[in-house]
Amino acid sequence: MQPAVEVQAQVERRRGMWKRGRLLPAPAMALADTALLNLAFILSWWMRYELELGPAFAEQNYVSLGAYLSIQLSLTLIVLLVYKLQGLYRPHLEGSWVDEVAGIFAGTTIGVAIMIVAVFYYRPYALSRLMFIYAWLLIIVLLGLSRLVERTIRAYLRRKGIGLEHVLIVGAGRLGRMIMQSFVAQPELGYQVIGFVDDERQKDIGRFPCLGRLSEITRALHEHDIDQVVIALPSASHRRIIEILTHCERAGVGFRIVPDFYELSLSQVDIDVVNGIPLIGVKEVSIRGMNLLLKRLTDVVLSALVLVMGSWLLALIALAIRLDSTGPVLFKQVRVSRGGKPFVLYKFRSMKVGADEEIGDLRPLNEASGPLFKIRCDPRLTRVGRFLRRFSLDELPQFYNVLRGDMSLVGPRPPLSSEVERYEDWQRKRLEVSPGLTGLWQVSGRSDLTFDEMVLLDIWYIENWSLGLDFRVLLRTIPAVLSGKGAY
Repeated sequence: MQPAVEVQAQVERRRGMWKRGRLLPAPAMALADTALLNLAFILSWWMRYELELGPAFAEQNYVSLGAYLSIQLSLTLIVLLVYKLQGLYRPHLEGSWVDEVAGIFAGTTIGVAIMIVAVFYYRPYALSRLMFIYAWLLIIVLLGLSRLVERTIRAYLRRKGIGLEHVLIVGAGRLGRMIMQSFVAQPELGYQVIGFVDDERQKDIGRFPCLGRLSEITRALHEHDIDQVVIALPSASHRRIIEILTHCERAGVGFRIVPDFYELSLSQVDIDVVNGIPLIGVKEVSIRGMNLLLKRLTDVVLSALVLVMGSWLLALIALAIRLDSTGPVLFKQVRVSRGGKPFVLYKFRSMKVGADEEIGDLRPLNEASGPLFKIRCDPRLTRVGRFLRRFSLDELPQFYNVLRGDMSLVGPRPPLSSEVERYEDWQRKRLEVSPGLTGLWQVSGRSDLTFDEMVLLDIWYIENWSLGLDFRVLLRTIPAVLSGKGAY
């Protein structure tokens, strides 16, 4: 068998194009950061000594930019070294732009703190402490913007099909779906799932088609120009895994194996190492205990603020609905919450009265997959309702549901009981947490997603929850709502 490194080299030569990592190699990224670090330092000097931002200083305390040269170069080297140690120049990205900016913030803070201590220990007079604060802020802003530009360009190229790594998933069981949901939830990783092969399931999962059985993997590799094979089979399938690895090496395709910890999600596995021996345990479910209390506290505070500060908007929408069509302002519907518990969901009425009675006649026009019912140009919508739907304003009363505890700000989409009845076993995991006013399904395509993809995103959220993830989803919801994409 060929070494995995040689196989990966063959993949790169075969594709001959920029892969899923950064646009620029690490040395080029470091060079760009060097330029921005020095620009930030020069701008901070200009702000302090030329614009004289901050407390006034005596003329004899004026320090030329040249006098700061040694400090400027030292700060650049220290910050770049800290960035390197933090892994900011890894070829393959992990996490979102917010995560990367958090790394820049931490690295810059450490670097500037070291310089402040060193400089004012050896040269305590004449130099401006305020200038270092300006430099700290400007470095974070400039490098954060540069990373945003880089990610924007990379996202544009990926929409054009450039820089994506075509992936074939082997196995559509729990492990396989876990990988799919991770790739769907984190498009910034640059993986494009072309499909899967499996002996048990021959039905597509969302937009991920079944490309045949395990015995047909060679045909799938050649027909679909696969770059990477992710093997997600049970640990008992040793012989099949060896056969698949052999097929990958002969085709010059890279491969990765997902370890099967007795069907546990990798996010639930806690690994410790003692003298090189891995000790495997199970982490506690993340949304429980103190974490659940913290999430609930966040829900109560933010939903109360929105209801109080947005009361004028709620009143205007209610008036517009009343003037536009006859019927109640609010629409009430029974949905399913955590653990299958029913609750009454509130929305602004966006359809004419009696719209539910027309579903049977409109069923042939359904554009959604699975148990969902969605029509892009629904004839039941009122004039005001069409506007409300486009910008999700009809969902504002759900902040009251959040305040009551029926829902959370972030979570899976609240389902109807008729939808839950049609769930497959693996899809019921989304009922383990409270439904959300927004979620990964909202910021990743909304109604343009298939039902299976929506469930994959929900399960990934449940297994990877953190308060930081909730805030990132909330921030991403704003541009998603304003764009109106996928809202119908």
